[in-house]
Amino acid sequence: MPEQIDPRSHLPLRPIEFEILLVLTGGDRHGYAIIKEAETRWPGTGPIETGTLYRALRRLTSSGMVEPVERRLTSEGDDQRRRYFAITPFGKAVAAAEARRLSAQVDVAEARELLPRAGGGSP
Repeated sequence: MPEQIDPRSHLPLRPIEFEILLVLTGGDRHGYAIIKEAETRWPGTGPIETGTLYRALRRLTSSGMVEPVERRLTSEGDDQRRRYFAITPFGKAVAAAEARRLSAQVDVAEARELLPRAGGGSP
């Protein structure tokens, strides 16, 4: 039962895994939609390979953070082969733990003047 496991025990997440969880917090998505949304936040890093995405989805599914869901027909129509995924409550807890971990690192980077302070002031 993943809900009984401390979400922090799964940290740090691979960047692609965290990005998938971030995308799925916005709602269920199929693989191509996950790739397209993730790429908008990763400009200049190149395309996300389909194999990379599905390996990450397999890891997230086996750890209880993501689950496949029934295919939904959209007004645009839908390809029968598309597989949809949803984040689980455990996945949200892990994503939140990862966000806190990364935020703490950003705080240190700001304090060490590697980044400008979040308030817009200079370091």
